[in-house]
Amino acid sequence: MAKRESGTAIGLLALCIGLWIATPYFATASNLANVVEQSAVVGIVAIGMTFVILTGGIDLSVGSVVALAGVVIGSLLQQHVSLPLALLVGLLVGVAAGIANGLMITMGKLPPFIATLGMMSVARGLALLLTDGRPISGFPDALRALATERVLGISGPVWCMLGLFAVAHLVLTRSVLGRYIYAIGGNEEATAMSGVNVQRYKTIAYAISGLSASLCAVLLVARLNSAQPIAGIGYELDAIAAVVIGGTSLLGGSGSVVGTLIGTLILSVLRNGLNLLGVSSYLQQVTIGVVIVAAVLVDMELHRRAQRRSR
Repeated sequence: MAKRESGTAIGLLALCIGLWIATPYFATASNLANVVEQSAVVGIVAIGMTFVILTGGIDLSVGSVVALAGVVIGSLLQQHVSLPLALLVGLLVGVAAGIANGLMITMGKLPPFIATLGMMSVARGLALLLTDGRPISGFPDALRALATERVLGISGPVWCMLGLFAVAHLVLTRSVLGRYIYAIGGNEEATAMSGVNVQRYKTIAYAISGLSASLCAVLLVARLNSAQPIAGIGYELDAIAAVVIGGTSLLGGSGSVVGTLIGTLILSVLRNGLNLLGVSSYLQQVTIGVVIVAAVLVDMELHRRAQRRSR
């Protein structure tokens, strides 16, 4: 584990110990299981966000893509389309949104902030248009089982999150795609000059982000047993926060999904602990905002120190 990841893990441990001392209800088995389950949905979105931020980009559309993929799945199931086909189409919706983001950024030369902000509005608008602003419900039990079934006492969404984190870690550390994503974030111009098709790999990163969002949609629809056109609001901010708190640089080129997993757990533990302590939801937002700003300040200071050492 890298030094930055070790520091984040120590921070998570210190937070857990502090909350354990502050409230006896935090360290119960049922509450800790709830913390992990609550982190699964945002954690899956954060996996794709890690790929994007490692390239030096950002994806503000993931929350809206969660909603759009979810209502597409719900609409197809209402029309008696088979569950596997409905899920496949929902996943493809996310991938298509990600590819569209990537092409707007690489071929259209739009800043990632603007391109994904536009997709955020388009995807949310389509979700509302498809449903006329109403939730869709009444799905087969097999879909519900994806969220309720447990293996070795652990729920499906948690297994899914851990499996996806493991796959993403292998991709980033053991594959050509992973090496190129780090290289693009570290120095895009030099990477392009070395013969790497930067446009292709940046588009793949955004496609992975879209796929992560649509996978999140599947689990969310299964857990709620309904598809909500307003689902996923704020998920983009939570995912970015998890990635940044986990030590991935917003400037790109450094970070890992291991850090993102720890960052996701920190966010979930913090929210859970504040709820147990009776802190108002408004103050919770302030606290989480302060944590995010502090994480970015630490990242920027480490980046400046690294630059000074390299001179």
